[in-house]
Amino acid sequence: MTVPRQWRVSPALPVVKLIGAAAVLALGILLAGNDLLRPVLGGLAAAILAGWGARDLLAPVRLAIDADGVTVPAGWRGRRHLPWPAVETIRVDRRSGRGFAGPALEIDAGESLHLLSRLDLGADPAEVADALLAARPPHPAA
Repeated sequence: MTVPRQWRVSPALPVVKLIGAAAVLALGILLAGNDLLRPVLGGLAAAILAGWGARDLLAPVRLAIDADGVTVPAGWRGRRHLPWPAVETIRVDRRSGRGFAGPALEIDAGESLHLLSRLDLGADPAEVADALLAARPPHPAA
């Protein structure tokens, strides 16, 4: 029997995002002079960063496994449960684009592909992949 397990976003990440939001807003205001565009753009960027940081605080669990399958993020705060038969492949891939600069856990569920980095998981993607593969029940004979 598989024990349920969860991986959470690194605890420092939301703090860094919220500090970055405050810094961007402050820079927009300090560098504004007589220009209204800079504080507006700084406020917009700060709002995006603050929202991103708030999401990490409100929904810190990025990946969970149990006997029935894998639960992955869906949307801003939602989650999507993928039953084990729907999960086609689990592997670690090294990505150099789309915000990933290192290894990423890749969960392929046919119609959807889920990529999770070390910062998303709060752990090494290779270790998480090993845990997922160990928890996955064997495929029935065809």
